[in-house]
Amino acid sequence: MNKPFSFVPSSPLIFVLALIAGAVNVLAFAPFGIWPLQIATLALAFRLAARAGSFRQGQLIGWAYSFGWLAAGFHWLYISMHRYGGLPAWMAVLAVALLAFALSLFAALAMGGGTRLKQRWSLPDWVALLFVFPSLWTLAEWMRGWIFTGFPWISSGYAHTSSPLAGFAPIVGVYGLAWISGLLAGCIALLPEKKLPLGLAAMLLAAGFGLKSVDWTSAHGHPISVRLLQGNVPQEMKFAPEQIEATLSMYYDMISAQPADLIATPETAIPLLSSQLPPDYLDLLSTFVDKSKSHVALGIPVSDGPGQYANSMIGLSPQAATPAYRYDKHHLVPFGEFIPLGARWFVEMMHIPLGDFTRGKLLQAPYAVGDQWVLPNICYEDLFGEEIAAQVAAGGTAAMPQASILLNLSNIAWFGDSIALPQHLQISQMRALETGRPMLRATNTGATAVINQKGEVLARLPPFERGVLSASVQGYQGLTPYIRFGNIIPVAAAVLLLAAARLLGRAKRNNAHKPPKNR
Repeated sequence: MNKPFSFVPSSPLIFVLALIAGAVNVLAFAPFGIWPLQIATLALAFRLAARAGSFRQGQLIGWAYSFGWLAAGFHWLYISMHRYGGLPAWMAVLAVALLAFALSLFAALAMGGGTRLKQRWSLPDWVALLFVFPSLWTLAEWMRGWIFTGFPWISSGYAHTSSPLAGFAPIVGVYGLAWISGLLAGCIALLPEKKLPLGLAAMLLAAGFGLKSVDWTSAHGHPISVRLLQGNVPQEMKFAPEQIEATLSMYYDMISAQPADLIATPETAIPLLSSQLPPDYLDLLSTFVDKSKSHVALGIPVSDGPGQYANSMIGLSPQAATPAYRYDKHHLVPFGEFIPLGARWFVEMMHIPLGDFTRGKLLQAPYAVGDQWVLPNICYEDLFGEEIAAQVAAGGTAAMPQASILLNLSNIAWFGDSIALPQHLQISQMRALETGRPMLRATNTGATAVINQKGEVLARLPPFERGVLSASVQGYQGLTPYIRFGNIIPVAAAVLLLAAARLLGRAKRNNAHKPPKNR
């Protein structure tokens, strides 16, 4: 018989505690960075669900925890929908709440499933909290990242870009960190009844700290000089007809002010389709590129025909055709960049410009800059580490060279002066950790930054200021375990632990049914 926990709150208090724990969990992520809170609050949620009386009660605990976490974590969506999208305040609040409600169903299934399996398999607390709950939590986080195109914002692992667990990121990725942090949460949830798991927790933290010193990739080629532009164009003015000429002039001046091996602008820095530009605009930029031997990564929507346009980055290279390179965004934002079936009325209410883009290919070649290969991703795309890893893994041929530097072009002005900016920077840090490559960020309002191959922010511009971030960046090549295997390791580990839990539960039941030996 399982020994009961010393603290089992009444039913109403359970859900209030779970909701508050979820909201507090946001403090574990950027810009606050109190990463132990992610483990501590998840431990409380595990503990409550492990002692729940039914599958439904476990579900409600998981849902309350996740709803508090996600609603607090991406409340800034309200800004884009109300301030810039024109939705009434009540409707914007409702939309954010409904999104948090829907995404919390994954956590609800994980916690409810843990409660059900613990009871059905007659599992002791230590098996449930170290095998079942961390595994189901990992699978829920992973599924949140791809079902219905995915929205894995502030997934559990992102809290650990600077914690000792960051050393595991090149091996198991962000979902693997969700699994390992879940194991730590299970260890804490077993206290004070069992103190042995403290040893496991100490071993995991020590291993992660030690792995930080491992170099999974090696320097490649020569460092390149980069200039990352931050135009700071207010979102309400970005697509205003009276502002466009000033924006074009500003970015031309910023680009041509000084040469560099790579000069990068933010996402859709040029707020016109390429076919709508003044006839000499790209020619003038190409003249600067030829004279200065610079390379320009220009964020601009590109039209391929009537009603067909892509959220693109075009590359201007010395003594080359214009453009010499093109990257089209592959993973589009629902409602903002593609219209889900039956949702056109909602998109039209928000008056989003260019709201239905053409999807680019998953695998696209990187951009040649000197002897470095720069792989772009646009805004939301760096949320999907498995896709970036797949692009890097596909490299190594003449047609698809292996990327040595990652480049993110973003416009987060849609979300105002909110925690979305540092959260997005933290996401880029995770991609650098997973791939063992530097990540450059050129953004409209922030966070424009240079991140090294260890996920450390080396330099950044203040948000909401016009400026240029100049740096020298060394490229890296090689394959981390995460690049090679993607999410296979954490998903397989979760499934194997669930299978092991079932075997342990069966063994316990068989032993319980054995007749006592005669003495």
